[in-house]
Amino acid sequence: MYRYFSSFIFILLAGLSLSAQQQASAKDTLNYNEKYGIRVGIDLSKPLRTLLDDNFSGFQIVGDYRIYKNYYIAAELGTEKITFEGDNILTTTNGSYIKLGGDYNAYENWLDMQNAIFVGVRYGFATFSQTLEQYRIYTSSNYFGPDIREDNTENTGLTASWAEVMIGIKVEVIKNLFLSANVQLKRRIGQNSPTNFDNLAIPGFGRTYDSSEFGAGFGYTISYLLPFYKKARN
Repeated sequence: MYRYFSSFIFILLAGLSLSAQQQASAKDTLNYNEKYGIRVGIDLSKPLRTLLDDNFSGFQIVGDYRIYKNYYIAAELGTEKITFEGDNILTTTNGSYIKLGGDYNAYENWLDMQNAIFVGVRYGFATFSQTLEQYRIYTSSNYFGPDIREDNTENTGLTASWAEVMIGIKVEVIKNLFLSANVQLKRRIGQNSPTNFDNLAIPGFGRTYDSSEFGAGFGYTISYLLPFYKKARN
């Protein structure tokens, strides 16, 4: 997965460089109209991981809306099913999540381009269930072999929240069509867990670890801009 992500980043950087060259070769102007509207799309990493990873299935819709110059409000809405296989336990987490926040574009565009090198913040909230499929009874002797118990106990109504910082790039590959890649650093804020074990995965957050409240992720998206109006850039 990380190899595919690196290749995607390379393609976007090449596209950003080409766009910059095209802009530099055009006639420079300080005053021009910029598009304002809603941009919607999907995270391509979710269906790709669903195809490649038998322990994961998911889908995510992404969107943002430009409110002022380089500032955008942004949101992601998704669903995930994650199977965790440990040495002594097998669980399945299934649920949905929403992430709300904003982005700041640090890239200076010329003319009618809308590429971005952006920094964003998000608040994430997930509702999910967690099923204990099976577990292994600890024993100091292997004389009788492993004692594995089938359980299939489902705990519903679980919730979790977190904050995340996102860094990424967006490239307009053709008019109003964008490819994007990003990396995320996350920190859990709160959660409620089943009575007999911890949340081993959270939809939208990913894997959890006992010794840390932090997590990480990445994504690459395709989206389309629906322009509502144009506004002169000052």
